Amino acid sequence: MALDQLKAFLGVMQSDAALRQEVLAAATADDVALIGARLGYEFSGDELLRLSGQKVGRVTVTKQDIPGEYN
Repeated sequence: MALDQLKAFLGVMQSDAALRQEVLAAATADDVALIGARLGYEFSGDELLRLSGQKVGRVTVTKQDIPGEYN
């Protein structure tokens, strides 16, 4: 069920430029899941990461490797 929710969210994202920019600015997959939850979609960051490298509609899910801060 969550996969269907995630795919529906990605479908909306591909036609909403403001949402797309918000998702692209998100730091983590969990942050993207929170954006989706705010809009009524239920999926987790882990479920999003499982789609990494796959194309859903016109959206290709890509995991970003952002180095963390080290002290």
